[in-house]
Amino acid sequence: MVKKTPGSKSSKPTCPSAPAGKSAVARASDQQATEVLSADEIKARQRLLNIFNDTFREVLSDDNFATILQKVKQALYNRDFEAAFGSEQYLEVYAARWSPARALCYSKILNQISDELNPLLTTSTAAIEWIESDDDEVERGRISPTVDLEEETNSSSTLKMLAIGGGAAEIVAFGDYLHGAGHGVVGDLTLLDTGPWGEVVRKLHTGLTAPPSLSKYASAAAKAANAALVEPATRLKSTFVQQDVLQLNNDHLSKLLGQTPLLVTMLFTLNELYTSGGIKMTTAFLRNLTATIPAGSLLLVVDSPGSYSEAGVGKEAKKYPMQWLLDHTLLQIDKLPPEGCTWEKLKSHDSIWFRLVEGLRYPIELQDMRYQMHLYRANPRPSD
Repeated sequence: MVKKTPGSKSSKPTCPSAPAGKSAVARASDQQATEVLSADEIKARQRLLNIFNDTFREVLSDDNFATILQKVKQALYNRDFEAAFGSEQYLEVYAARWSPARALCYSKILNQISDELNPLLTTSTAAIEWIESDDDEVERGRISPTVDLEEETNSSSTLKMLAIGGGAAEIVAFGDYLHGAGHGVVGDLTLLDTGPWGEVVRKLHTGLTAPPSLSKYASAAAKAANAALVEPATRLKSTFVQQDVLQLNNDHLSKLLGQTPLLVTMLFTLNELYTSGGIKMTTAFLRNLTATIPAGSLLLVVDSPGSYSEAGVGKEAKKYPMQWLLDHTLLQIDKLPPEGCTWEKLKSHDSIWFRLVEGLRYPIELQDMRYQMHLYRANPRPSD
């Protein structure tokens, strides 16, 4: 699996060198109504931007930030993902530049589907299902746990999520969802990607579960009110697995998914699988997912809209929309494997704008983003 490229062509990233505290908003040319948020809602979104700013403060203030960012952008443009994500320095620049806006967007999406997520809270488990030979994988750095694996939590209030192609934006959005869900909900997040994102995930996990640093001149009231976004820290378990999802067999995929319903996400990932991994391999993966995912689970797919998400088929490379390919694989029962679940589409939107509201602050400008979104539920196969 390859790492997704940032943004849509309608909101091409820029490379500004801006002082800390400037407006985070850079408007796209398309004029549409901006979302109206309350002061508390703006404060909540600012808190997520602050986590990125605090986590990557040294990265954002580095004199070479703009130069490195240009190199990352060029590598992404050339689809040279090994170069773009081959060093921790490049990964941190990517996370500091493109992940904040996406984290805000993903957090909004998770809250919008909270009614569909609620049934998972009482049926999922806090236990992490490891790939075989997990001890060796941890030693080699391919599995990066951020919690005590022996610790037990109440399984009746755990939301489990597997983020395929997931990284910085996904863990922050998931942490924000837990914050809103209340202290009775525990989160068990597994992020899987081919890039070595373990250290970035670890740093953001700390940023979510530890109170932010305060100035020594902070007032007593500010110190008393200072708290982590997710507390206690044991409410968030996160694990990064460096693996190509297209290379996973049914047994490995089944161990990642576990035995109880969960949320599986592919956020700006599926189209890259189709275009870089190929339609044949991606379809095979979706069939494996169908055969192994626990009934009752949800599949959330978010990607670029319209012609930005198309894949070619055959010698003439006839273009098919990603959504059509996905529905063709999941919703036609005769195309599904004989074992496993069937799929029901719960929500579908061809094009949605996520716009950054005025008043948000971040050291560099962030762009609005446009996306398509599709939510599916895995249902038990009807008995004959």
